[in-house]
Amino acid sequence: MNMYQVLERVVKESPNALYLVREKITFKKSLELIKARATTLKKAGVKAGDIVGLLSHNIPEFPITLFAIWYLGGTVLMLDTNLTPFEYDNMTKLVKCKFVCAEKSFFYKAKGFKFFDIETKDGKADSKLKPAKLSDEDIATLSFTSGSTGTPKVVPLTHANLKHSIDCYADMGQWLHKNEVMYGFLPLYHIFGFAAGILAPLYFHMGILLQPTVNPKAILDDFKTYKPHCIPAVPRLWEVFRNKIIEQIKAKRMWWLVSFVLNNQKMLKRFGFGWLVKKIQKPLLDIFGGRVNIMIAGGAATKPEVEKFYESLGLAFVQGYGMTETVGPFCCSRPVKHRVPFAFGTPIGCSECTIRDTDETGVGTLWVRGPNIFNGYLNNKTANKESFDKDGWFNTGDLVFLDKNKQYHFAGRKKQVIVLDSGKNVYPDELEALFLEIEGVKNVAVFEHNVKGKTVSYGVFSVEEGMTMDKLASAVAEANKKVASYKWVTHFAMTNDDLPMTSTQKIKHHLVRQNLIDGVYTNRHE
Repeated sequence: MNMYQVLERVVKESPNALYLVREKITFKKSLELIKARATTLKKAGVKAGDIVGLLSHNIPEFPITLFAIWYLGGTVLMLDTNLTPFEYDNMTKLVKCKFVCAEKSFFYKAKGFKFFDIETKDGKADSKLKPAKLSDEDIATLSFTSGSTGTPKVVPLTHANLKHSIDCYADMGQWLHKNEVMYGFLPLYHIFGFAAGILAPLYFHMGILLQPTVNPKAILDDFKTYKPHCIPAVPRLWEVFRNKIIEQIKAKRMWWLVSFVLNNQKMLKRFGFGWLVKKIQKPLLDIFGGRVNIMIAGGAATKPEVEKFYESLGLAFVQGYGMTETVGPFCCSRPVKHRVPFAFGTPIGCSECTIRDTDETGVGTLWVRGPNIFNGYLNNKTANKESFDKDGWFNTGDLVFLDKNKQYHFAGRKKQVIVLDSGKNVYPDELEALFLEIEGVKNVAVFEHNVKGKTVSYGVFSVEEGMTMDKLASAVAEANKKVASYKWVTHFAMTNDDLPMTSTQKIKHHLVRQNLIDGVYTNRHE
């Protein structure tokens, strides 16, 4: 079954269920729009087997065009909206893409391909135009997971990969239900946003509320108006929401009461004060619309105190783990009584995980296998040889360990592991989480660097105005005491500027390191 047939099945089973919530478009109506868009694209020259770029923010034309390309038998090249014309030219050239559906704001004098205005008004659908005959092993999407020059890693996902990934969502059935609303402000071109905004609504027959911006006021207005049931976001945004809420409560001098009630709610309920707990929780839940029952984090590890805050409101806070190569979520956590830092739970659906090459502490490399795993990078034999074994296991490159309850925990990324001259390994994620606790530190990147011929763990701190090097040095020295001495960061730089980030708010460590080498960060402690 290909993805267009998956949509057809949903339309047959739930024709009047809302699909595009803001636009009040049902699944049945969306199918009509898709056929009309397919007619327009065919007239523009798109045919079966073509690779068609999709370059757009989260607007209704994105999913409509996505399915229209599949209707015609094409493959969709997912393009990040944050890149440059130079990068788009290289990416389209590498995969032989001759046609890109984009918002007009992205148009430029392109090399090698034509633009199509994704917001074009379509006419009537051609009744004679029928969906292309696609195999489930045909490629549905292409995504770049590394640079656009040299020999990049391009991930081809088949219709079967996407379909099997959808089937894995059965494990989320205790929280997600038919006719509910999924909030969609994560970029749809990114695998996290694609999984939450495109795939999950198909499985649960639920609506997607698309939001093209990350404007806080627009988002809060959406929460108030549409009252979503599920909100997926990157950990950094969850932390921002939490901090803003706490700041507002402190401004009213009520945090002492709110924190007491939330932290002691079990005891209060036992003694008949459940009404007080609900009274405290309600205005906080109303900020998110009052109907949300699950919040999903992905793309990075979430701080335990952030998870604990949302769970204290009576919400399920789930940490997902996945990659483009695994079509998004491969594992997810379950709400538990005693949250352990960086836990991402257990495999979902028919996914399999194993840990190899463990060190003396039990940390090893995570390998995964399942029908939702891609079949290999496009035209990259070297990467494929390094990434797969003979039994079909894929090397994620992530370092993990298992606790006594068989829950997986994130320890760092192998490619970012710092190997000291002593041979000991240092995991940047662990240290970054430690330093983010320092008051006045906005963000931090820790990476391997060479100082006077010696390999060290180097940190670059993005700090708030008012932070001085002496204050930071003192705080870092105090934080270092919490870990083994070989992990200490004694060489670092400080800046008031934000660190370079990806669209999902992950730090671009290689760019931070290059900035350091180029002398961008001059305020150093070495």
